[in-house]
Amino acid sequence: MSHDMTHDQASYLELLARGAAAEAYDRPALLARAEGAGPDALAALEHAKRLALRVRAELAERRRREAELSALFETAHDLAGLRDLDAVLRAIVQRARSLLGTEVAYLCLNDPAAGDTYMRVTEGSVSARFQQLRLGMGEGLGGLVAQTARPYVTDSYFDDPRFQHTRTIDSGVQDEGLVAILGVPLMLGSQVIGVLFAADRHARVFEREQIALLGSFAAHAAVAIDTANLLGETRTALAELEKANEIIKEHSAVIERASDVHDRLTELVLRGGGVHDVASALSEVLDGTVEFAYPDSRSVTALELTGTEGRAKRHGELWGAAVSAGGELLGALVLSGHPGLDPVDQRTLERAAMVTSLLLLARRSAGEAEQRVRGELLDDLLDAPDRDPRLLRERAVRLRADLDAPHVVLAARIDGPVPGTAGAPGVTERETTDRRRLWSAASHLAATGQGLAATRDGGTVLLLPLAPGDTAADLARRTAGQLGGALREPVTIGASTVVEAPAARPGAIAEAYAEARRCLDALRLLGRSGDGAAAQDLGFLGLLLADTRDIEGFVERTIGEVVAYDLRRGTDLVRTLGAYFASGMSPARTKDELHVHVNTVAQRLERVARLLGPDWQSPARALEIQLALRLHAMSEAVVR
Repeated sequence: MSHDMTHDQASYLELLARGAAAEAYDRPALLARAEGAGPDALAALEHAKRLALRVRAELAERRRREAELSALFETAHDLAGLRDLDAVLRAIVQRARSLLGTEVAYLCLNDPAAGDTYMRVTEGSVSARFQQLRLGMGEGLGGLVAQTARPYVTDSYFDDPRFQHTRTIDSGVQDEGLVAILGVPLMLGSQVIGVLFAADRHARVFEREQIALLGSFAAHAAVAIDTANLLGETRTALAELEKANEIIKEHSAVIERASDVHDRLTELVLRGGGVHDVASALSEVLDGTVEFAYPDSRSVTALELTGTEGRAKRHGELWGAAVSAGGELLGALVLSGHPGLDPVDQRTLERAAMVTSLLLLARRSAGEAEQRVRGELLDDLLDAPDRDPRLLRERAVRLRADLDAPHVVLAARIDGPVPGTAGAPGVTERETTDRRRLWSAASHLAATGQGLAATRDGGTVLLLPLAPGDTAADLARRTAGQLGGALREPVTIGASTVVEAPAARPGAIAEAYAEARRCLDALRLLGRSGDGAAAQDLGFLGLLLADTRDIEGFVERTIGEVVAYDLRRGTDLVRTLGAYFASGMSPARTKDELHVHVNTVAQRLERVARLLGPDWQSPARALEIQLALRLHAMSEAVVR
């Protein structure tokens, strides 16, 4: 029987062209044998197969080398435009994991101050314990790499006696489920500064080319760290040079400007000018732009540094001098456009701040009467809910307040010792002063925000309107920052839920105040001094504090993304989360509980981290997630 040998041999070229699997190269010889080809023809086909397989292997090797060179080129490109060291190191570890085809890759750096080694970047890791691992010098495979400055590899870590095994390291490696590990040193000159690892959760032999490739990535990582250190030193040197240059100033017209501003400020006081008149006069004298900023101004970062003593201080390109009286910050005079302010001009800015404080105190005395009226209206809303709503509306309109709009009740207090506790036998003079200062600042804030304020229960209560798109929690945090900035002390604020129309339901104000007080007490017990929050900010604790038990809202805020993902994709992330926590947050034990491979658990937990955020395994978040899982399971059971 004749056979077309040229056609069969050409079929090997077709297999090469389409990148067929190695098994496909046996087919031409099998077909030829079935068709009765002679020994010579079969030998020729066998020879052609060997040549084709050799060409296939060389092509695969070239493609692998091209991928490696491309990754190394991209890494070098990242280094050339280095902006964020962490981003470059993450890219290096990700590429190493991808090209070596490992399940996990990670990079450790030495900490000379602590005398140990810590995890800097991990990729593919799902164990919180492993990601937070700190190793003593000389411990584990990484310790051997650091001591010898040479790569080391093991195909079965726990069976390898070459390493100094410790309970901490072995527990972390076991929790991650790692078996085969390759480590190469990060070198700066002759010094080992860390180790780059690639690892799998099953036994594996790393080839020499793979060890060399990981070593190349380690060299890039060392260069990135060294470059970042050099950039940091350069920036420090440049900052010192800029500071030195700023010292050299021209003083020719300073005294004349100081005399001019003194005359102008005196004239302003005599004719009853305002704070903006002071700022305008000062702008001309100091050859810049001077503005008066209230303590709650978002545009003025100089308030962070001014203090309450009235000294001029610089913040970036701005100069600021506090306007204060009796320890209370009333605002600040802020100068822009003149970063090189000499000492005499600094004193000029400080004297202007003192004059501004006198003008503000005069204006405040006129406004205190209005503040007392606002406090009386809020007292009536709290203590006499049966008042005629029509009369309450009329009184509010005279104070430019709209009690038919949504409002939030806020309970505010300056943090300090609680009267009656050890070290605080009663209401001290300092506490009385603090209460008065808090009420004054809160009354000013309420007046400018079309709200009400009154003193109550050793603190201050505010009734503020809620802006569209705002939440009670947002308003509480913003108010805590505004009052804390005004008083230069932490002010803690608890917020109620929204009261839709206070004039229509005056009795709701007292209930909302009670809820705000409970939230305030919870914040103080939690040690969140100077914070502002509503019940929705406090997780499961908020369920206990709020008048309404919003269990469904708590579950949605905590694990809603995971539940929604399961519903859309038909996945099983919620059940995986429950098994993970039930197994002590161990991926190895979780896979036994779910009867799946540990890689499946790792992939699911990576998806959970993308949905819930990288801190989902922190103690506080983990506790809330577990409670939300229980409540979700209960609600599902009720529905069924």
